[in-house]
Amino acid sequence: MLPPLPKAELHLHIEGTLEPELAFALAERNGIDLPYATPEELRSAYAFSDLQSFLDLYYRLTDVLRTEQDFTDLAEAYLVRAAAQGVRHAEVFFDPQAHTARGIELGTVVRGLSRALDRSRERHGVSTGLILSFLRDLSAEDALRTLADAGPYLDRITAVGLDSAEVGHPPAKFTEVYAEAKRLGLRLVAHAGEEGPPAYITEALDLLGVERIDHGIRCMEDDALVARLVAERIPLTVCPFSNVRLRCVDTLEQHPLPAMLAAGLLVTVNSDDPSYFGGYVEDNYRGLQRALGLTDGQLRLLARNSFLASFVDEERRAELLAELDAHPSSS
Repeated sequence: MLPPLPKAELHLHIEGTLEPELAFALAERNGIDLPYATPEELRSAYAFSDLQSFLDLYYRLTDVLRTEQDFTDLAEAYLVRAAAQGVRHAEVFFDPQAHTARGIELGTVVRGLSRALDRSRERHGVSTGLILSFLRDLSAEDALRTLADAGPYLDRITAVGLDSAEVGHPPAKFTEVYAEAKRLGLRLVAHAGEEGPPAYITEALDLLGVERIDHGIRCMEDDALVARLVAERIPLTVCPFSNVRLRCVDTLEQHPLPAMLAAGLLVTVNSDDPSYFGGYVEDNYRGLQRALGLTDGQLRLLARNSFLASFVDEERRAELLAELDAHPSSS
């Protein structure tokens, strides 16, 4: 059996890689009682009716993350799995407000994650970037404070993003904080068009100035928007297993990804919150291949797109594309 295709992962929430076994280990280390008897019982709770039902459990479990070592262990566990799934570059979201609201200092989070990320290329062959993601259901003022608090750590942060409950929290709410992030030299991405309407994608482009749209599947409801995304080569970081588990798409067989590729969109495939959604990035690739009959060529295109859409420098991009081109074909 061939090894997985080399690929980048561009839509991955590090808190969403918390496997039940690690959650229990960290809970024991930090003297926290979880409302589940076993990891298996916790895993059985990973059945969601929508985005909010997932977020409720997601934020409850972050309470086991308390120390720098906890965040290092979380990131290291992801990187081990990612490398085994063919990931050669990962741009990792983290939610600082989910931790500072619990009394965990932002520096604790960044230093802990960075300890694993900084040594990842040497240990795992995976280069990394860190994306500070604002919680859109909190105020814009809170996001501005968070960005200001991140000042001492900007040398470790590649970009800012926008996540959490989308409906009712349009991108326009965060125009000021994105302008400040751009002034500070950070790259800009945002979740849009997952549960929210196509208009949120347009807002993210026009008002926030984002370079990449996270999710974006609802662009397919607006032909003019699709044409714009194609013309401007705006990458979309699509997360198929997530879309199904959060009921944005009924089944994997009904996923719009083939139509998105046919339209010429610069689509990438990612795992989002893999512990909760049933698989890491290569699992998403293989699931799509089984459910939709994607060809080897289409899978290679998705992998190529992931490198083209990443925030690596041109030297690293050329290295990654060369590794992909050298990978043997299954056909």
